Amino acid sequence: MAEFKSKVKNSTIEELDLAKDVPDLFLADNLMAYIQRDYLKQDISAEQKSLLSKMDKMIEQVKSSDVVVLAYPMFNFSMPAVVKAWFDSIMLKGHTWNAQDGKYLGLMKGKKALTIVSSGGSYSTGPMKALEHAVSLSNAEFQFMGFSEVKGILAEGMNGAEDAKSSNLTKAFEEIQAIAHEWYQ
Repeated sequence: MAEFKSKVKNSTIEELDLAKDVPDLFLADNLMAYIQRDYLKQDISAEQKSLLSKMDKMIEQVKSSDVVVLAYPMFNFSMPAVVKAWFDSIMLKGHTWNAQDGKYLGLMKGKKALTIVSSGGSYSTGPMKALEHAVSLSNAEFQFMGFSEVKGILAEGMNGAEDAKSSNLTKAFEEIQAIAHEWYQ
């Protein structure tokens, strides 16, 4: 255990709070700047570069990371809008993915991603399973970008009875620990 703690302790952790550093949404002006720069390979103006600067900053943060841990609550069966906006900000052609000969190529090889989602209901089994689009969408986004290892944990049933909630939290923490041991040993 001490060896594991020292490996994690020697890591640099950079935190991004999407509630405080809200990603830019793709709107008409920055979408056109992105298309011109990254699809059409055209020079863009200083104003257009400024419109893409926050997205570029977020891309660089992800590209400089070995491991990305993303944690959020499930909203209406999926991720909060701010998390989707973050994915839209970092999933830019030529930066985290590309296309060649009609195929998509993820550019984030060698990186690992873990998504941790909490939910009020239970979505791992039964009729609600088909409504889980939070962990599954995050995993798909990271896989599309080419992350070498992608894992997701659903800490579900947080609106349930205390014993079920406690059991589900314990299970989620054990899964997180197992992944951390695997990735840092």
